[in-house]
Amino acid sequence: MTDLQTRPAAAAGTGAAPPVRPGLLLALVLCGQFMAVLDGSIVNVAVPTIRTDLGASGAALQLVVAGYSIAYAVLLITGARLGARFGYSRLFQAGLAGFTATSLACGLAPGTGWLIAFRLLQGAGAAVMVPQVMSLLQRTFTGAARTRAIGLYSAVLAVAVAAGQVLGGVLVSADLFGTGWRPVFLVNVPIGLVLLAAGARLLPRLPGDAPRGFDLPGLLALAVALGLLVVPLVLGRELGWPHWCWAALAGSVPVFVLFVAVERGVARRGGQPLIPGRVLRAPGLRPALAALFTVMAAYAGFMFTFALHQQAALGHSALKAGLCSAPVAIGFGLGSLRWHKLPGRLHGVLPLLAGALLGGGYLLLGVLLGGGAELGPVVLAETGALGFVAGCTYAPLFARALAHVAPQDAADASGVTVTVLQLGQVVGVAALGSLFLGQVDLPAPAADSGHAVLVTLAVNAVMVLVGVGFAARTRRAGAAGAAGAAGAARG
Repeated sequence: MTDLQTRPAAAAGTGAAPPVRPGLLLALVLCGQFMAVLDGSIVNVAVPTIRTDLGASGAALQLVVAGYSIAYAVLLITGARLGARFGYSRLFQAGLAGFTATSLACGLAPGTGWLIAFRLLQGAGAAVMVPQVMSLLQRTFTGAARTRAIGLYSAVLAVAVAAGQVLGGVLVSADLFGTGWRPVFLVNVPIGLVLLAAGARLLPRLPGDAPRGFDLPGLLALAVALGLLVVPLVLGRELGWPHWCWAALAGSVPVFVLFVAVERGVARRGGQPLIPGRVLRAPGLRPALAALFTVMAAYAGFMFTFALHQQAALGHSALKAGLCSAPVAIGFGLGSLRWHKLPGRLHGVLPLLAGALLGGGYLLLGVLLGGGAELGPVVLAETGALGFVAGCTYAPLFARALAHVAPQDAADASGVTVTVLQLGQVVGVAALGSLFLGQVDLPAPAADSGHAVLVTLAVNAVMVLVGVGFAARTRRAGAAGAAGAAGAARG
């Protein structure tokens, strides 16, 4: 990573010297990001052991798994604003410290109630830490260095999802010193301590932006709206979609409308809204976010459905299922890292071409799995290619989303972008998981499950093609933004 170049302090507008070792800085913050994403999936394979050890009910186990995602999704934008107010490096360290401490608490939890509470706090710690990662990348790297950094960021997101299942299976199967499920949380502690020590030396002294009002009404309205949306999506499938889930989903709509009204009122009074309007007006941001939402929803739904099919129909262990999912994650990582090495003439249309191939790839995989056959080399190779194309769709869209965001708006844009990605994953698992499980009762014969996979992946393909439509708008918006910037420079 020695070729990485940092943004000069004057260009960043911070008055701080650039970091001496940008490669180490990048490794540091991406390790923190990796842990946060990993913890969303690593606990899944430990659920049966937690049930036996703690005597947890089904509802309690759902909260152990989902509590992290709920707190994480609801508080991400708040975490971004805290970073802008108090300093990105300081908040990264604070979030990492909280995440590490609550990981220890989860690993030592004496009962189910304690474990649920600590999981919520762990998600809150991740929500404070994660938005600072993209803010630090935006403020520290520029040009080709930023493109490479964002590619690595995208790869980390994809690989961590699959790595959680693999690592969780290894740790639970090993039953280290008779500790059962507890190492899936305790593994974060030594890593977190190392990162905290490294952060004290490597993180740049980037202060927050000029002091701004905290917009407490906007914060409360957004938290309630996101809570009403995320909680039923996370818990609804396991609970059989009771009436309160539908009521909460319907109730989220007027609360989002209320949030918009509150933000406009704050802006009219000369205050600082939680999400400044100029952030959402950045060229290409909104269509890129819409495209990213559909791509991540399809990807997360596929990974969830693929794991269920393997374990409940093909009889794979959690560890084997994770290993068979690894080609997708590896391909996604390679695509995210290498897309900019493709000929420059393809960059403008790459999200469109890759998105079209991704939709076709989902449909082809559905046909291959539709008969319930065991996963052979052809299927695994196709999943690897599917992951690569997904990375070539996702990473350039991510770069476009933030390409025209001003440095002083990096924190707010980061919070919005990461929240949209998290919501995309939640919606994908809820919608596509429910579609899959609505067609087959697991465990089921492989052929029946395969047919359900085929139908689900056909819907996946349609979702991705919708995303391609939004991706086309990012190309036009990017050209308009570049033309506007050129005109401003001439003026």
